[in-house]
Amino acid sequence: MSPRCDCCGEHVEKLNQQITVMRKEIKNLRQILDGAGRAHRKHMTSIRSAVANIGLREPDKEQAPPPPLAAPQALEQGNIQTVPIGYISSCFAVKNGTPRQPTICGPSRAELRIQQSIFNNPEHALVGLEQYSHVWIIFLFHKNGHMNYKAKVKPPRLNGQRVGVYSTRSPHRPNALGLTLARLDKIDGDTVHLSDIDMIAGTPVLDIKPYIPDYDSPHSRLDKEHCDPITDQKTDAQSDLESDKNDDEALVSLLSKDKPEAGIPVRDSSVSVSAQLPLHKNIHQMLDEVRAYVTQGELQLSCASEDQVSDSPKTKAPECNVDYPCYGEKAYITIAGWIREPPVSSLQVRFTPQAQKELADFLPTHLSGPSESDRPRFRFLRSTEEAVAAIRGVLSADPRSIHRRTRCRDRLFYFIMDSADITCWFGQGFAEVLQVRPVEQNVVSV
Repeated sequence: MSPRCDCCGEHVEKLNQQITVMRKEIKNLRQILDGAGRAHRKHMTSIRSAVANIGLREPDKEQAPPPPLAAPQALEQGNIQTVPIGYISSCFAVKNGTPRQPTICGPSRAELRIQQSIFNNPEHALVGLEQYSHVWIIFLFHKNGHMNYKAKVKPPRLNGQRVGVYSTRSPHRPNALGLTLARLDKIDGDTVHLSDIDMIAGTPVLDIKPYIPDYDSPHSRLDKEHCDPITDQKTDAQSDLESDKNDDEALVSLLSKDKPEAGIPVRDSSVSVSAQLPLHKNIHQMLDEVRAYVTQGELQLSCASEDQVSDSPKTKAPECNVDYPCYGEKAYITIAGWIREPPVSSLQVRFTPQAQKELADFLPTHLSGPSESDRPRFRFLRSTEEAVAAIRGVLSADPRSIHRRTRCRDRLFYFIMDSADITCWFGQGFAEVLQVRPVEQNVVSV
């Protein structure tokens, strides 16, 4: 066969690209069709129930909807209706540019006001929460756009590789629940002030729980010494040996006090030097035997520990035969390798002189002045340096989707942080901020 020409190769490549696009379109159409089918069945069920209620036809016993469950029975079966306790007011107005994890952007801030429809006195529900530095926030991914979900997803940090949805923190899940660990800055009446957040404005919050390292962090569990009885026994044996040594040293010091100082004659004629030497010799011989016994005990303990280590290549936690919990090898933390070493590397972030000048023109949230009322103002960020750090945190983690990162030729990227509309572009290994403008008022209020 003759070799294929360059023109044919280009046509084949274009056809492959068109086939790929067609497959994606067919896939999207299937998803839309599935959603339309579910919506149709739901509407038909509501129509049947409405027709049955007005008595136009007898309801079908097999297709009749099940009667509503009582509250305790529904709770036992897990069929509950959640009600948000409040909604987030955040420095991130839209999904685009919002960090995927709370630790990416430390200066990010938000406020959560407890609704009075939940408690008559919302501030009473927050009493005592100020004693904690961090809190768990349980919320809903209300901007998913659809309720479809898959068993395997493509995390952005894996750059297109598929893993199971339950091994990720993807927002597209059977139950669109989110969990984030936020820093608690302060509590002002019925309002909770947070930082280190990854939630957009308007996020419905379902619950708040205090973060307790002793319960939530396995590292703190490893530090507990009381749950290792063998270690305690070993510690007690070592303490006994140390006490024997201390008694030995005290006895030697007492004997040394009985010795006459050099150059001073012994005035007691009834006790001769020849009589004292055998006595001291016998005592020192006894002390030598005590030392040998103590040393033998230490060697036995060390040999036992070495035998225990040599039995297995890994250090095994001793079995705990007591009633209280024992945290040993099971408390060691293991995570997926792509979490700490993802295929996508961090980006270098830089600012153009024009962007730096425009960003410095913003006033912090806590400053005010009548002469400077025409200048733009941040709602959450407290300084220009904090805004720079927040923008660096968002862009260094590459907030673009996999499609925009790999297949989109447009390198420009737009996102909103606080009251600033930021324009940037991505290059090979870096992101550069081009423009920072005040956001429109109607966009901020969304």
